[in-house]
Amino acid sequence: MISSPGRRAGLLVLGLVALGDVATIFLTDGESPPYAVAALALALGLVSLWLVMQALRDPGRSLRLLIGLRLLSAVAALPAFFAPDVPVGARVAAGAVVGLTAVGVLLAARGGPTPAVAA
Repeated sequence: MISSPGRRAGLLVLGLVALGDVATIFLTDGESPPYAVAALALALGLVSLWLVMQALRDPGRSLRLLIGLRLLSAVAALPAFFAPDVPVGARVAAGAVVGLTAVGVLLAARGGPTPAVAA
């Protein structure tokens, strides 16, 4: 199956957000985000990166799993907007995760297969 440019762009965005999740474990001070949240982000990021590679080859089931994991990651970022004493940088990062996840999911889900052109 040949992926459309929109789907590839969505997978690229989701992959970049997943890389950000992986980096979270190295950027935490233990309080913002807590180590447990950073560890969850690391796990979601690593699995998401693997699913991005799988979805580039065959976007069937792996794309649905990837979208589910990325939405879970975005939901996990939401408490940064409501918890007290969250630094502004962490809120901006959470907003970026939520916004980029929405863009990536829309692009990846809407980008259907491109028909092969016979020469």
